[in-house]
Amino acid sequence: MDKRDAIGSWLSGPRAAAEEAGVDFGYRGEQLGLPEEGPGSIARPGRRVGALVVDWGLCLLIAYSLITDGYTPSTSNWTLLVFLVVSLLTVGTLGFTPGKRIFGLRVVSLDTGTVKPLRSAIRTVLLCLALPALIWDRDGRGLHDRLARTVEVRI
Repeated sequence: MDKRDAIGSWLSGPRAAAEEAGVDFGYRGEQLGLPEEGPGSIARPGRRVGALVVDWGLCLLIAYSLITDGYTPSTSNWTLLVFLVVSLLTVGTLGFTPGKRIFGLRVVSLDTGTVKPLRSAIRTVLLCLALPALIWDRDGRGLHDRLARTVEVRI
């Protein structure tokens, strides 16, 4: 092994090292029985972040213009509360928020396909805490999705 390979190997991470050794991880969502590409496949991180940015922007606009009437230190707290309410109402009933719909995403239950309000509440509260959403499994599902037994898929 070249010294440059040994020094730079930590950049690619343990998964890349295992794949070079011949381990087959499969594709994201294979263990869940989801297709690799197209409708019903696991949503990619870029789309998920884009949808989150759109949703947060809409909630910020609502908090800024309707609740705090301008930017104050409490605007971000109100934005989080509006985000919580919008997510609870839309994911619990429709399966997607406005941002998710724009980016072609939907939240589905692993068991029945439709997200029940209690699971939507668990998912949304954990998402608002932020840390569970930053911990992912090998399928790309956040801890908030795992605990609510949901998955975000492409429409």
